[in-house]
Amino acid sequence: MTIDERRTLEALRDDPALLPSSEEDTGDFNFGDVWNGTESLPISHAGGEFSDLARDVLGDIWKIQNGTRGVRRVDNRTRRDRVLRRNEAFTKQIPAMTDAYLGWSLEKSKMGHRSFFDQFHNEELDEGSEWAMTVVDAFFAEKVILKISSMDHTVASALVRQGVLPCSPISPVVGITIEALELYRVAHLRSPHLSVQAFVKTMSDLHGVEFHRHLSQQFSIAFDLYLQIRRCVAAMVAKALQRDSPNWRLKHGCPACSYVLANEEQLTFKMLYAMDGNDSLKRVLRRSLDDDDTLGISSELPTGQIFTSDRYLSRTFVDQFIRDLPSATGDESTPADNGCEGRWKNMDDTKTKKAWGIYDETGVFVAVCRHGFCLLVADMVQSGELAKYPLAVVARLLDVFGDGLGGGYNIGCQFKVTLDNSSLGPLIRSLNHTCLVGAFHGHAHRRLCQLFSLTTYIKGLGIEDLETCKRTFSKSNSLASSLRYASVFHRQQAIDSYFEHNDDFEVYGNLSDFLHNNYKQALDILANGNAVLPNMMRDLGVADDTVFERWLDEEKAYLKGLTREPEEETLQMEYWQRLVNMKASSIALDTAMAMFSMDSHHETASYDTQVRTTRKAESTRRHVVEDYERNLKLVQALECKLEVITRWVPEDAEWQKAGRLVANRRYQRALDRLEGLVVARIFELTKMNRAGTGYKLRKHIAKALQTRSVAIRSALNTYNTVATAMSPPRQTLKWEEVVDYAFLADFDLLRNARADVSQVPWSTPGARSAMDLYFKMCRAQEEISRLNVEICRLVTSIRDEDNYLRTCEDQLMFLSPALAHQLAIHRNTRGRFNARHLKRLHDISTLPGFSGTLVPGLSARMGLGESASVPDVIPVYVSTDNIPTDNPSSPVLRADTHEDLDEEEREDEIAEEVYSNLQDVLLVTDDFARLELNDNLVDLS
Repeated sequence: MTIDERRTLEALRDDPALLPSSEEDTGDFNFGDVWNGTESLPISHAGGEFSDLARDVLGDIWKIQNGTRGVRRVDNRTRRDRVLRRNEAFTKQIPAMTDAYLGWSLEKSKMGHRSFFDQFHNEELDEGSEWAMTVVDAFFAEKVILKISSMDHTVASALVRQGVLPCSPISPVVGITIEALELYRVAHLRSPHLSVQAFVKTMSDLHGVEFHRHLSQQFSIAFDLYLQIRRCVAAMVAKALQRDSPNWRLKHGCPACSYVLANEEQLTFKMLYAMDGNDSLKRVLRRSLDDDDTLGISSELPTGQIFTSDRYLSRTFVDQFIRDLPSATGDESTPADNGCEGRWKNMDDTKTKKAWGIYDETGVFVAVCRHGFCLLVADMVQSGELAKYPLAVVARLLDVFGDGLGGGYNIGCQFKVTLDNSSLGPLIRSLNHTCLVGAFHGHAHRRLCQLFSLTTYIKGLGIEDLETCKRTFSKSNSLASSLRYASVFHRQQAIDSYFEHNDDFEVYGNLSDFLHNNYKQALDILANGNAVLPNMMRDLGVADDTVFERWLDEEKAYLKGLTREPEEETLQMEYWQRLVNMKASSIALDTAMAMFSMDSHHETASYDTQVRTTRKAESTRRHVVEDYERNLKLVQALECKLEVITRWVPEDAEWQKAGRLVANRRYQRALDRLEGLVVARIFELTKMNRAGTGYKLRKHIAKALQTRSVAIRSALNTYNTVATAMSPPRQTLKWEEVVDYAFLADFDLLRNARADVSQVPWSTPGARSAMDLYFKMCRAQEEISRLNVEICRLVTSIRDEDNYLRTCEDQLMFLSPALAHQLAIHRNTRGRFNARHLKRLHDISTLPGFSGTLVPGLSARMGLGESASVPDVIPVYVSTDNIPTDNPSSPVLRADTHEDLDEEEREDEIAEEVYSNLQDVLLVTDDFARLELNDNLVDLS
């Protein structure tokens, strides 16, 4: 064994003062309906629900001792006390450690040291106290002796000053180098699937030693401390730049949206944003198990850590809009006025109110600007996608940005009604806020909804699709596996860190690409339209393109006539149906009386048989008499409302007219049924072919499509039967036509109103294609106008921000060199992309048809901290007063042994094995349930 190997093993053999994570209490949850296959198991995009189900169903089953895998009982109160003391001790030392971190970072930059051991082996030891401990780096682990000078306030701050973060606040014996923690931070943000345990295992492999579970706990403690120090440094930089107001990030996050210039072209929408909920980032709520095997109170371990961020909306702020939920408004007209009701999961109250009891946070609700910068995040707490979350988002955005906002939401049509009826209604109308529907979801809304909310027909919107949230979630879903069992603090910390990193390194880095691609796409649409549209207009006999606007208004007027039946016709159909029912009950009454008379003449039967027969006949006669009298009363009541003098008979014209109306209603319902199934099929096909969809989810979707195909065939047969029975017969559909439908607006043209539209120009396929192309060209021209404004904003922002930060850095260089170095790091975060942006913007200027300018403008904002203002930095110093003195006898030092920590970590392995088996059982159960459903559908068809 070499000297280095022996030294490494000796270093890792020391027992550090570590604190394990809390023991996970699990409870029982009733999933009998899922187990027997009568109810489907909700599956999110990220998965993992089977794991949660297994933990919750099995309760304490894996705590049973099985050979060598027994799990000891732990005193939670003692652990709770130790965790709180440890975090409290770290918190009190944060100012001193932050000051030490600033000094270490500046010294490292000056000396050019590549790693801790490079610095440690090359520097001369100063006089002072010695502290022996094990230092773990990414590639080395060694027991070293560090110096504590008289200037150090605590042992922890002394270690940070030398580039090591301790794993214990008072008497640390193990520390992690800042370089190793920074390596994991960046790697995890780039690939959120990388967990602490996986990274620590990687380091163990590089060290050439065996991995032990307690090493993950050590690394986690140091990593939390490192992130806390970084947040303190970021706050100091913001304060020095005079950018520490509560809404600064929100107002200045996206330069293309918010860096307003003087004398620029006024846009229809000052800012376009999209918002949506995502159920992948769930978090399990640990609960105790009561004596009656029901879920008890929360058994979450309090850590004393509270995460604050201007990106997160607090639960208190969100809950103040709970009174504005549709169910609380008492407005019964909303569902009837919204033709898209029931088409979306988040529009179905029966589903949104049914959340799993094992989760506390059931997902996140996010708002992003059209370029992808994250504006706001709200946790969805023990609920589905309730209206209070978008209401809270809109309220905050209106408070910060004011008027002229356009918000895309997949149920924007219904949300507009909710907004108007909420406490925000007057503010919404005064600030001219517009609710919109994204392009992807919009094509599954009713055609009338599309005409008012779809992006293609909204003036000033450009070619923006308002589906930015979907692209955001496709990346953020990778966080799900690491957040499922995290604490509230660690979950919010991870989500906020991810979006901050994504904004700075992904969204901002690709901002000029976004502008270039959109500009090129808009120019292509105009070039294609200018070549094709004149020929289409000539074929249609249209001389002026303004006719398309008139056609759009005519279509709106026509479809409005389909939204609600006239009250007179409704009463007539009800009267006709009651007459039919009364006729049927009259025939039944005659039949019952005849049967009663026949039964009374059976002399050969015994007396008991005659009694039973007579009683049965009498009961039947009484029932049909009651039915007849009830129908008669209803007919009489409707005759009074309709002022019918002579009761209708089948020979009357009124009877025949009402009968046709009833038949048309059945036709519309058959069409609705067919349309709804095709909607589901389109989205399942889209999801099945989407990148990132796992194999198991693809398999489930494929089975759902098989079921859906059988149901569509059955609905198609029903529709064709009803359509043929109409007078005159309606258009029938073929299977090939239905499965090729890509835009659900085609269904609306099958609906027959009181006016015949078969001959109007806008109902023909050619006219509709020409109309859509015309509006796409209008939106493309609007997009170019918006991009010209955003390009100038970005150019000006790059110039002003770089000048402002460099001037502030020069001013701080004499006042606080350490803070000036952090400001240089801050400047480089986004500044590294400026050269790329300028090159990409130059590429835009060379596009044929470019009509903007790359000449920087003048910012309209000149307040404190603004990029165009005169820099006047505020030196910020860390207060190290009242720092507690280290107390080696503190109870914080009481920690579990490595063996205890290893045993607790084995619980996850046992649980993983159990819920893996349970997953197979549930998949088989689900397969049988789907097969039974297919058989039933085949029988019905």
